[in-house]
Amino acid sequence: MTKANKPDYLDKVKQLSKIETERLLSRMGGKLDRRLEKGKLSQEEALAKQLELEDEQLQEWRRVMYSLKKKEEAKEAKNKAKASAPAKKAKAAEKVKATAKPKAAAKPKAVKPKSAAKPKAAAKLKAPAKPKAPAKKANVEPGK
Repeated sequence: MTKANKPDYLDKVKQLSKIETERLLSRMGGKLDRRLEKGKLSQEEALAKQLELEDEQLQEWRRVMYSLKKKEEAKEAKNKAKASAPAKKAKAAEKVKATAKPKAAAKPKAVKPKSAAKPKAAAKLKAPAKPKAPAKKANVEPGK
């Protein structure tokens, strides 16, 4: 952040509506908020600095996103180049596989009937309940 406010940010602050001003004030934090409370900055100056700070953060975010996008595009281009080379090898491998004997199909697994699952669930629900121990009575004599 610069020491002096740029005039274009002060003009932007003057054009803000009351709701936009409140939102900008709510996003303000740290030094700006304290300086505004202590009276070292006017509200317009603080809002101008907040706008400037947010613009700087937005530009930084855009730079980072642009660099990430470029890296992702380079990675995809590299993967496409790799994918085209193995495609030729795959065609040659298909010819070899066509001459080889196919594997025998695996045996199908036995499926349990649904009725077998229900008794187990019912057995869990009908577990015998443990009898409760009788509550101990305190030795209290009436009238004392």
